[in-house]
Amino acid sequence: MKKFLKNLNKNSRGYTLIEMMISIGIFLVVITYGTASILNAYAINKKTQGTRSVLDSLSFAMDDMSRNIRVGSNYRCIISSSDLSNLGTAQNCSSGSGIAFEYSKGDIADNGDQWVYYISNNKLYKSTNGAASSVQMTPDDVSLDGNTSSFSVLGTSVGQQPFTQIKLIGAITNNNQVTPFSLQASVSQRLRND
Repeated sequence: MKKFLKNLNKNSRGYTLIEMMISIGIFLVVITYGTASILNAYAINKKTQGTRSVLDSLSFAMDDMSRNIRVGSNYRCIISSSDLSNLGTAQNCSSGSGIAFEYSKGDIADNGDQWVYYISNNKLYKSTNGAASSVQMTPDDVSLDGNTSSFSVLGTSVGQQPFTQIKLIGAITNNNQVTPFSLQASVSQRLRND
């Protein structure tokens, strides 16, 4: 038994200094790569949350336009900025920079109460007083492409069902990262023009 205990004491000396340094070195390498991965995942999550927030704002703007256009009447496609001063007559177009219409509670004889949605300087604007003043609907980090974003208005003649198509195409710039987007909605008037 004494011989067994003597051999046990010889073999159980513990870790050497070199073994301890190697294990600490391996541990530090694993921690370094793990920390870099966690920081990268955090940065990706932050970018995704920022982009998601902007897309939610754009979706809200699209819903607002769709809901209000659906209950409107006397639609007019805005092709150029000069059309903003002549909102009275219904007008079709296949690709314009905006739409003007009489809101459901408005007075058809009063052009000053028409609602207008239009794209200018790569931003989407809304006016509820005939374009006399407007509010920017898109966040500052959104840039709409003025060449591909458009409003089309069809069926404005008496007896037809007015139909509007909205395309918002552009890019979101968030933390020097550019994310392209494309939103589209089709809206028809609830009641026919009679």
